[in-house]
Amino acid sequence: MSVTELGREHATLRATNLQPLLEVQGLTKLYQPGKGCQEISFDLWPGEVLGIVGESGSGKSTLLRVLSGREIPDSGAVNYQFENGAQSSLYALSESGRRRLMRTDWGVVHQHPLDGLRPRVSAGGNIGERLMAVGNRHYGDIREQALDWLSQVEIPTDRIDDMPITFSGGMQQRLQIARNLVTHPRLIFMDEPTGGLDVSVQARLLDLIRNLVTDLGLSVVIVTHDLAVARLLAHRLVVMKESRIVEAGLTDQVLDDPQHPYTQLLVSSVLQG
Repeated sequence: MSVTELGREHATLRATNLQPLLEVQGLTKLYQPGKGCQEISFDLWPGEVLGIVGESGSGKSTLLRVLSGREIPDSGAVNYQFENGAQSSLYALSESGRRRLMRTDWGVVHQHPLDGLRPRVSAGGNIGERLMAVGNRHYGDIREQALDWLSQVEIPTDRIDDMPITFSGGMQQRLQIARNLVTHPRLIFMDEPTGGLDVSVQARLLDLIRNLVTDLGLSVVIVTHDLAVARLLAHRLVVMKESRIVEAGLTDQVLDDPQHPYTQLLVSSVLQG
């Protein structure tokens, strides 16, 4: 899909959805001046992929942790629209309520896949645990769904009883994605999902992510330092520098006609590289 097509798709998403899935208002979490994120505001629409880009230390990963409820902000709000149309403040939910949200509507794909897997539980068991967390108790159904998802993420089904620690990095990342998607969440947070993988493995993983996101109609917030990844996956970008958003817009507009000097520097460094 070209960036122009992504732009048209994004316009369609907004036109067909009356309410944002996620409303972020004045979100701030600072560890020290300029370290963390501050005064972050944006909306995320159903079916939209939002890329967060910037150099190391710009606050991208802090923002992702706060957005996903794994850290509590100093100030600001994140409002989430549930499937039944009800809207709730993320931080007004109890800790158990946030954990339940992470097991059902949301998922997190970590940069280091073993952070999101049980290394000494079988591949099938990793997928099955997520299903059991939402109430599935039938062993045969769980195993059948695990086999189906292994196939969808291009892991040989005869590896279902193998431990993730025996898998390659790319295979571990695909297993982590399967573990997250098996419960059909509505929103996925991804933190540098292709980081540390070689180029050929990255390309296969990106194709897989793009196809799954489209087929399942997922909303995604993806943090990446790689503008090529952002261009391939994201409808819209926010650019962060020193904890703040310095530019935001449709992906093709931001990358092809950057307005902020920092975004211009990021884009030119990629072109020169």
